[in-house]
Amino acid sequence: MSQGPDTLYREAAAQFGPALQRLARATEADADRRRDLLQDMHVALWRSFAGFDGRCALSTWVYRVAHNVAADHVARETRRRRPLVGLDEIADLPAAEAEDAAGALARLMALIRRLKMPDRQIVLLYLEDLDAAAIAAIVGLTPGAVAARISRAKTQLAKLNQEGQHD
Repeated sequence: MSQGPDTLYREAAAQFGPALQRLARATEADADRRRDLLQDMHVALWRSFAGFDGRCALSTWVYRVAHNVAADHVARETRRRRPLVGLDEIADLPAAEAEDAAGALARLMALIRRLKMPDRQIVLLYLEDLDAAAIAAIVGLTPGAVAARISRAKTQLAKLNQEGQHD
């Protein structure tokens, strides 16, 4: 490895910063907790580069670290028994046809937050335009298992969206 940890972190933060923000937004509904989560992701990423040996792609490393931090965050929130998005909040969101782009994105993120963590991670990586093989390397599944989970998650999201429009 020719680059030091600080250089690798700066490169990763510049290249993947927007993806980390999207992951934080999809993981945490509360703005203050979302900022804390994003900061936790950056700290974990910076610390992780001390052990980065280049055996995987930089993107794989970054996504794996960030998704692990997000999974830990969700687990902590679940233990606190505080719902990330309440059903009443989802019901208050307007129908998809009447939403502008920002509203549609907020609704999608609210629906994604209702998925179980492994499926949530896979969907978010899929939305980052990663293929099944890249997602598999990050989450530790086979590409076939990832493809199956993506298909099931799409069906589940469509069902949740449909239910939300009829409530």
